[in-house]
Amino acid sequence: MVTEAYSIRRTGPDDWRELRDLRLEMLRDTPIAFGETVEDAITHSEAEWRMRGARGSAEHTIALVAIDTAGRWVGTMGGYVPDPATGALLVGVYVSPTHRGREAGVFDRLMLAVEDWARTEGDTLTLHVHEDNSRARAAYLRRGFVETGRRVPYVLDAGAQEIEMVKRL
Repeated sequence: MVTEAYSIRRTGPDDWRELRDLRLEMLRDTPIAFGETVEDAITHSEAEWRMRGARGSAEHTIALVAIDTAGRWVGTMGGYVPDPATGALLVGVYVSPTHRGREAGVFDRLMLAVEDWARTEGDTLTLHVHEDNSRARAAYLRRGFVETGRRVPYVLDAGAQEIEMVKRL
């Protein structure tokens, strides 16, 4: 697969159906990677999905999608700034199994776009990754993130933790 086989763009409210479908795929594929269950996600209204799509252009927020040449959504990544002291947080990272890997380039292109956005918000990009998600941790390490030593409880299981990682931009 070649890097040019898809486009990267911000999401909008009218993308709600595709956003919903990709989110459900994400939650089924890697349930430990997100702070939401499939059971909760399927109950969201159209208004909720439209609001999530609008994050693509909201202030201090970004939501991106990778779309292949057939029009299929194959990856997503987002970020937001909860407060100035925290800075930019990376969230909602997912690439469909058929588009994973360095050769495909989906993860790297999405990450470059989020990093460009994060630079407008500060000089670091922070994330939290589930302690058992070794595939994601390896991808973040490869992209220059380092573990801070801080752990936070995983919202869906108080017995599990997420590892904080940060990248200087």
